Amino acid sequence: MIVLMKRDATKRQMDRVINKIKEIGFQPHIDHGISTLIGIRGDTSSLDPNIFYMDGVEGVKRVSKPYKEVSKEFHPKKTVIKIGDVEIGGSYPVVIAGPCAVEDERQLLKTAEGVKEGGAHLLRGGAFKPRTSPYSFQGIGEEGLKILADARAKTRLPIVSEIMNQTQIDLFEKYDIDVLQIGARNMQNFDLLKAIGQLKRPVLLKRGPSSSVEEFLLSAEYLLSSGNRNVILCERGIKTFETAYRNVLDFNAVALIKELSHLPIIVDPSHGTGIQSMVVPLTYAAIAVGADGVMVEVHYKPQSAKCDANQQLNLIQFKEMMRSIIR
Repeated sequence: MIVLMKRDATKRQMDRVINKIKEIGFQPHIDHGISTLIGIRGDTSSLDPNIFYMDGVEGVKRVSKPYKEVSKEFHPKKTVIKIGDVEIGGSYPVVIAGPCAVEDERQLLKTAEGVKEGGAHLLRGGAFKPRTSPYSFQGIGEEGLKILADARAKTRLPIVSEIMNQTQIDLFEKYDIDVLQIGARNMQNFDLLKAIGQLKRPVLLKRGPSSSVEEFLLSAEYLLSSGNRNVILCERGIKTFETAYRNVLDFNAVALIKELSHLPIIVDPSHGTGIQSMVVPLTYAAIAVGADGVMVEVHYKPQSAKCDANQQLNLIQFKEMMRSIIR
């Protein structure tokens, strides 16, 4: 539910509305624009809107979407996530680049230095890797986080890495990982979403390969309703009948989410295709459709990568791509 204040509403009148919201056991969310919106957080389905018609109130309406705090109705202004000097959702497309997995110190540092030189804004790398086969490379764990932190110190690039369960939170805090990635397989791991929602650290939430747009936004709602508003959405492809490539990048979803939600959304063309030659053209397509950035997998020597070798760009390909899109 949203309470719209009149343009000339006084602070005293706004405080009366806010105090009333708290008095009946809900939390207010205040959005200042031309007029002030006061969102009411929680299940408001049984609330009588008439109790909020006080001096200074223009109107009261219910949010029509099942995802309340994620919607533009609740928060009309576009959300910009600040990570150091980088702004995701700002005036330029942000590029997150790095290998699928951290393999060793030399591999990550060479790649990190290369993507930094090419113009990347953030460095990605998986220390823990959820894999379909139990025999596939699973990452090097804590050592990978340490290597990422060392690479950040040398390149000054903020780092992104996937967290797999809530027992790892202390470990990610220990190495001060700038952005916690929630992978596609964990998009509906609600216990993990609620735990990370209690942190203030930026979160990159990937869409599940079989999830609808509404399910994706409801997963983001778990994070916001738990208190974390620093959420970046990521479209990484969905499963269809097509088998010629790994997934189908759903650009319809990107354009639609830009209409429905205030949260920034980026695209992952590496997982969206699984084919190296398709990554660059679909990066361009992502930016053309309005994505706030891309996350691409880059390895200084892709042919020797321990996982997802076929979808990782080499440094020359990455630098050529960046010449076309860098701000």
